[in-house]
Amino acid sequence: MNLTLRPSIVLCALAFAAHGHAQRYLTEVFTDAQITITPDVVYGTNIDFLTSTLSSPTVPAELVELHTAVATGQPIPDAYFNPADGSTSVKVTNLMMDVYQPDQAIDEVEDRPVVLYLHTGNALPPPLNGSPNGRRTDSTAVEICKRMARRGYVAISMSYRLGWNPLAPTEQERRGQLLNAIYRAIHDTRHCIRGLKAGAGQGDNPYGICGDRIIVLGEGTGGYIALANATLDDPAELFIEKFRPDPFDPNVSYVDTLMVGNLAGFGGQLNLYQPNGWDHESQFCVNLGGALADESWLADGDAPMVAFHAVFDPFAPFTEGIVIVPTTGGPVVPVHGSNHFMQLVNDFGNNAAFANMPDGDPFTDRARDLYGSTQTHGAVDVTINTGVEGLFPVVRPQWDPPFGEESSPWQFWDPLHPLATAVVSPGPPPVTAHMASSMSNPDMSPTKARAYIDSIMGYLNPRIHAALQLDAACSFVGIDEPAHIAAGVDLWPNPASDVVTITSHNAPIARYELLDINGRLLRASTAGRDRVELHRNGLAPGVYFVKLHFADGTVTRKLVMD
Repeated sequence: MNLTLRPSIVLCALAFAAHGHAQRYLTEVFTDAQITITPDVVYGTNIDFLTSTLSSPTVPAELVELHTAVATGQPIPDAYFNPADGSTSVKVTNLMMDVYQPDQAIDEVEDRPVVLYLHTGNALPPPLNGSPNGRRTDSTAVEICKRMARRGYVAISMSYRLGWNPLAPTEQERRGQLLNAIYRAIHDTRHCIRGLKAGAGQGDNPYGICGDRIIVLGEGTGGYIALANATLDDPAELFIEKFRPDPFDPNVSYVDTLMVGNLAGFGGQLNLYQPNGWDHESQFCVNLGGALADESWLADGDAPMVAFHAVFDPFAPFTEGIVIVPTTGGPVVPVHGSNHFMQLVNDFGNNAAFANMPDGDPFTDRARDLYGSTQTHGAVDVTINTGVEGLFPVVRPQWDPPFGEESSPWQFWDPLHPLATAVVSPGPPPVTAHMASSMSNPDMSPTKARAYIDSIMGYLNPRIHAALQLDAACSFVGIDEPAHIAAGVDLWPNPASDVVTITSHNAPIARYELLDINGRLLRASTAGRDRVELHRNGLAPGVYFVKLHFADGTVTRKLVMD
């Protein structure tokens, strides 16, 4: 994914690292009493694959009803929201986010960078995923979001849609289902980003954010999603060999965009998202575990990346290998881990903003001391690459059986919580979610997890600060339509089949642009008059945006071609 924002190297922003000065975004400048948490904010509504019965013969008619309601701005009937209501087979869900921020009555900064946190969970809810974790309110999610808010960020922990069958009998079935689950979560992430940008750019900016400083941070499964969100920008990337049910048929992917929507998250029978005129670009990517779907997705100009990865992670390969389902141990899909893709990130120059950061702080020193080293557990040797600035390798002890290798030492949970005491395997003896997760985190404790989160904060934040130039003013420009001009703009017919007439009663149109739903410019023309005609000239059916430029600002209108 090529970004228009390409941060420069700002070494002066690093002086704080060697000194203990309190500085916003680098150290905590607010207390818990000075941050506010707003839970359960709805950021989107879409089809719930976890509770829908999509094999039902009533599905086509229900999808028509849902799409009609969304297109016309009508409320979705209650029956679709209730999984227990048998009158509909398709179910929808409201997707929520929790917002952590410095109290705006105290904080003098009005445009704050955003950290969007994507939780772990194997794309299934706990304890169905065999773990007590997998929600936006996981202990690790809350801890990291609070720490980022105390540093001056707006931290948002968002839910995303879940649902697939890890017990499917073949690797191909498991692969197809999991790839589609991750694809839906990418749509949710992009929809959330667009909503945040719309809120920031339309005047009220309820969370006081800067829309061009968005950091997406994913843990575990969220790491896969964050990395895909940062790199998946070409439809052809869905047709690489591992994404094809038949490797010899280059025209069919496990992900059918006609059914589930395009890369931006629009269109598709099983998708309800609509464009709002804003893009989904983010400017920084962080993964705690997880992996990149494929190295071919990376490109020059992608967002800077920081990766935290356990060297002997048993589920997500550190270098490259097969994703393993934690609940069953079954293989799913080959991927590239942090040790591999971070070398490519550096080769492209995407991490240039912090590649030359000086030694001297314990976190940078620890990471660099491990570069080029070989770690050994039993008969397994893993060599950490050189030239992987931005990679923080996590080396943990080798545990004696029955315990396995560690994957997420930053995770913690309450062993007595109902999700932890739930039985996930009948045995004998019965196994609880706490017991199952402890196999890959044997000495789990809040103290241990917070120590690793200390390292995450210490290594990550100086690099965000440098890459996104957080000392500089926010350059995000929102949609600020001049009301007196916007009131006089008419566009008809809409929907249209051929010629569209656009008039402006209060000011002449200097220029107009036609954009598709992904924000790509299709046409542009100067005008200098109060009436223009837009001819179809081969435009495919779909949703477009007409951006009108005036001397005093711009006005954007949605156009539907039928």
